[in-house]
Amino acid sequence: MSATIINQFKTLFIMLKEFKNFIMTGNVIDFAVAVIMAGALGLVINGFVDNIAMPFVGHFAGGMNFEDLHYAMDGNDYATLAAAKEAGGAVIAYGAWINTIVNLLIVGFVMFLLVKAYNKTKAPAEDAPAGPTAEELLAEIRDSLRK
Repeated sequence: MSATIINQFKTLFIMLKEFKNFIMTGNVIDFAVAVIMAGALGLVINGFVDNIAMPFVGHFAGGMNFEDLHYAMDGNDYATLAAAKEAGGAVIAYGAWINTIVNLLIVGFVMFLLVKAYNKTKAPAEDAPAGPTAEELLAEIRDSLRK
């Protein structure tokens, strides 16, 4: 019985060692850092959209608050989204959806800039050496046929 337990512990330690080797590879660590950075970047962009971009856009759209744009399914008109939700009816908050679309566009643009900057840091691919021209190949075939 004790030999079985010892073998199980050995198997467990081997699996833990393999897992440690897997986790410590560069790709997994890089991926983990990228996920954490993406989450932080998302929070920064949400703050930018909610606190800077949308108030700016709302000001030039006649003082409109996009966050309060909504449609109450009960047919009543409510001054704010909070009042509509407080009434208990179903509410379509399309202003929040507009904010989400703006957020998506900004995230996409930032990711485009990051990928573009990353691609500039990579070494340019070396061009394949130019092969012989068609005339050179034909001349070579002609010379080999003369022999």
